[in-house]
Amino acid sequence: MQVLNCKKPPRIQSPIPPRRFGRREISLENISGVSFAAPPRKIDLKSNDVESPPNTFPLRSDDDSGEMTKNGDFGFIKRRMLIAGLGLGLSIYSSSRYSAAFSLGDPTVTLEDVSPRIYPSGALFPYEERVVTLFENNTYSVVNIFDVTLRPQLNATGVVEVPEGNGSGVVWDQEGHIVTNFHVVGSALSRNLNPGQVVARVNILTSDGVQKSFEGKLVGADRFKDLAVLKVDALSDLLKPVKVGNSSVLKVGQQCLAIGNPFGFDHTLTVGVISGLNREIFSQTGVTIGGGIQTDASINPGNSGGPLLDSKGNLIGINTAIFTQTGTSAGVGFAIQSSTVSKIVPQLIQFGKVVRVGLDVDIAPDAIANQLNARNGALILQVPVNSLAAKAGLLPTTRGFGGRIILGDIIIDIDGKRVKNKSEFLSILDDYNFGDKVVLKIQRGVENLNIPVVLEEESKS
Repeated sequence: MQVLNCKKPPRIQSPIPPRRFGRREISLENISGVSFAAPPRKIDLKSNDVESPPNTFPLRSDDDSGEMTKNGDFGFIKRRMLIAGLGLGLSIYSSSRYSAAFSLGDPTVTLEDVSPRIYPSGALFPYEERVVTLFENNTYSVVNIFDVTLRPQLNATGVVEVPEGNGSGVVWDQEGHIVTNFHVVGSALSRNLNPGQVVARVNILTSDGVQKSFEGKLVGADRFKDLAVLKVDALSDLLKPVKVGNSSVLKVGQQCLAIGNPFGFDHTLTVGVISGLNREIFSQTGVTIGGGIQTDASINPGNSGGPLLDSKGNLIGINTAIFTQTGTSAGVGFAIQSSTVSKIVPQLIQFGKVVRVGLDVDIAPDAIANQLNARNGALILQVPVNSLAAKAGLLPTTRGFGGRIILGDIIIDIDGKRVKNKSEFLSILDDYNFGDKVVLKIQRGVENLNIPVVLEEESKS
């Protein structure tokens, strides 16, 4: 008997060539921890097709867009989309309660949980309390002054531009006299106005914090000391006069305070120390003022005419100038000492001008004196005929034979006070009054002489 082998011959499966994936494509089957087991495939030899069971992942989606196909299959996912999805999932399941509150709003988080603790300020230090008290007691004595010939203009950014004629001033008495710098109202004074005419608007701060505006009428002005006095018609209870102190006892290093309206910011306080004394101030009026006070308290445009106070709140100077290369404070400010102010202001109120005493002689400017080799003292250029100086025997500078210059008398001393130049000569005479008799020590050629002279009113000021 013949035995037949009932075993079916083995099927030969056609090999499926491996497929290379693009660098921007990734199969979900190859992701570690995300791969899915697929049932075995059935291969039809007649059609040479591979039958894929449902819920499998084909090697390529229909449109290669990474989206789910109609039959529920997923295609390849772009790497960027996958990373973004994983990052979003991690952020959603973050354990931070504040992250959830920030992104979705967490009703369990209250404002008290995220608000910082506020600590009480407590009492001020004695130094701070003293400065605050000084400011509160003196700020009502400071006024804001606007030259009536200038008007602030609004620029494109909405910031008010402070005009050159904006400055500060101090209440001098309850009659309404206001003291400021000559250059603060210099634009109006250049029109040669008479006393009684309006030269500025004066804003006075009331006790309830409101600023009231008044017309500032000219009383008198002195260009040589950069001082001017205005008058306002205000009630006496609105006027808080400043207390005038003694500037002759100041010491370098002691504290000082400046109150003013820098750049139009009214009633601004700055604190510093006295940095130097007896400085020469080169005023905006074009003259040099001797005996100035130097301070590092911040002084800016708009502070001119405001008070410089000592640690007791007394007026020791009128702020007038700064030394700067940028137009703003560089820590070097200058003030006219109160001893000069207290001497000039009463004369301006009484006479409308300063009755300045002197020798009624012409003194050579420092530049000319240096060219003539007269570098030590005040060189006399001219002596008016029939003046007290001429009667005392003082000699002017003349020209000799062939046009040679013959130097006049050089004043090197006044009552024992050394005279180095014209500025010191004028500064020393400020301490004297009309009719006072002084002894001049002069250099005439190679000899020194002492000549007594009676001081008189200068013919020009």
